[in-house]
Amino acid sequence: MLALEVERVSLGFGGVAALREVSLSVQEGELFAVIGPNGAGKTSLLNCISGVYRPQAGTIRLAGEDVTALRPHQRARRGLARTFQNIALFEGLTVLENVSLGRHSLQRSDVLTSGFYVGPAARQEAEHRVAVEELLAFLEIEHLRKRHVGSLAYGLQKRVELARALALEPKVLLLDEPMAGMNLEEKEDMARFLLDVNEERGVAMVMIEHDMGVVMDLSHRICVLDFGQKIGEGTPAEVQASPAVQEAYLGKPERDAA
Repeated sequence: MLALEVERVSLGFGGVAALREVSLSVQEGELFAVIGPNGAGKTSLLNCISGVYRPQAGTIRLAGEDVTALRPHQRARRGLARTFQNIALFEGLTVLENVSLGRHSLQRSDVLTSGFYVGPAARQEAEHRVAVEELLAFLEIEHLRKRHVGSLAYGLQKRVELARALALEPKVLLLDEPMAGMNLEEKEDMARFLLDVNEERGVAMVMIEHDMGVVMDLSHRICVLDFGQKIGEGTPAEVQASPAVQEAYLGKPERDAA
């Protein structure tokens, strides 16, 4: 079954076409990368999928359901989570508090039971705490649970943001440059955790990433955008061998003067 379908999505800002009839599909449990030169439309595509932007044309489906008209929080309740290129954490809160916020969409108690913290509300809170603690252990940040996020190194903050997204228990996880700004050791750690999330939890991922080594090593399939259009799709080997992709990244070779 398809976890995500993007069908002929177009997006424009004034006279600028950010996306032009882009289509792609992501299988359940697949790690799918979207690459392309700067300005190719990668983040615009993620914003359409997450509901930040409403495309002028096209359809977006999550697990077969048309979510094109739904707002971001409604898509989150249907199993769509996201991390950001620029870390979007609450620096004044602890690691535990930040990750716990990721489960907000899973809360089912009403105002009355939550206010008195009895019965179902108490049981639900205990279940959420167990799930959060398990995530902290999974990403090896349990020893930082009481630390304020603002005091952590950049690579650890990125890991906390990943934990918060996973706290939603997503079916599809959007990753906007998860390796951006990291040193080599931090990249290796993040790559290992992403593989673990994909293989052990079966979460489908759509990843934007500029580090081609990471993309080629982690991805099952890759979609290539250039000036808002899809110019290639396939396995890492197929994409690397594509003349259109090579031209988009390296430029068209000049003919010899002779």
